[in-house]
Amino acid sequence: MQTNNLNAESRRNFLGKIAAGAAALGTASLAPFEAQANQAFADHEFGDVEAWFNKIKGKHRIVFDATQPHELMPFAWPKVFLLTNAATGTPEKDCSVVVVLRHDAIPYALQSDLWAKYKMGELFKAHDPVTKEWATQNPFWKPKEDYKIPGVGAVPIAINQLQDTGVMFCVCDMAMTVYSAVAADMMKMDAETVKKEWVAGVLPNIQVVPSGVWALGRAQEKGCSYCFAG
Repeated sequence: MQTNNLNAESRRNFLGKIAAGAAALGTASLAPFEAQANQAFADHEFGDVEAWFNKIKGKHRIVFDATQPHELMPFAWPKVFLLTNAATGTPEKDCSVVVVLRHDAIPYALQSDLWAKYKMGELFKAHDPVTKEWATQNPFWKPKEDYKIPGVGAVPIAINQLQDTGVMFCVCDMAMTVYSAVAADMMKMDAETVKKEWVAGVLPNIQVVPSGVWALGRAQEKGCSYCFAG
């Protein structure tokens, strides 16, 4: 049986070694890595990602930048945007909401079996909103009951529930590439195999994009106002 040694300290040490190595070798030495990255993106099938962004329509448009778990925030704010627009005369169908899951927020785009296998709650510092312990499954994909917001009550803010109202979710492929390599290193696994498993485990109707910052730019080009989801 393999020992899962994923933890935040190991992650920092691993990334620190990457940064230190790059600084020591100089930027010229990064050219082979850049070539590999370019080829990886050339080989990756993102589908017609530009067409996905063309779905952004409506009178009011916003993109939420989710970089870390931030408890309920990446999912509460999209619902608040829709509810308060409805209260001021604009129904959901006339709003466009995009949530970009990038950096440490990428596990929310993945199936619960990957959370368990790679201890993603601990790795990404993501707590279960109910138990307050490290999450062992994706807490925002088909939860047993709606989460409660103080002063508001139970609100349907799971990813699947938000998708039903038209909220669009995408996830950063660059972050998945980096963190799957970190996970593979810690668990003594093949990085390419782990990356493929993560990509295959992306939740239904979540679009994989080349990078989160790329997606934020595209969404704003389509008229979305920017909001940090924290």
